[in-house]
Amino acid sequence: MARFQLGEFEQRVLLAILRCGDDSAAADVRRELERVLGRDVSRGAFYTTLERLEAKGLLTWDLRKRRSGGDLPERYLEVTREGMAELREGRRAMLNMWRGIEPLLEKGRR
Repeated sequence: MARFQLGEFEQRVLLAILRCGDDSAAADVRRELERVLGRDVSRGAFYTTLERLEAKGLLTWDLRKRRSGGDLPERYLEVTREGMAELREGRRAMLNMWRGIEPLLEKGRR
């Protein structure tokens, strides 16, 4: 049973981290979100969501030297075991809600 009910954007952030792989730099994750969503994602909304997910124990991060060089370190993100469990539970719950709905959607088409 899920401890948290993840919001849609929180789920998408965690999924974008997974899509980016083992070396998930925050900037890369934000770009992936924008690519998949087809719209801009504000820095404020993105970093606030990262902080909220970290407080819930669903992701961790550490600072590392930038791959592209530069003086400032870059934040690298990782979904925790708890974060993976929350994603699985959220997916299961949504699939259960969608079960049997397709005929209703088709019937509503005219």
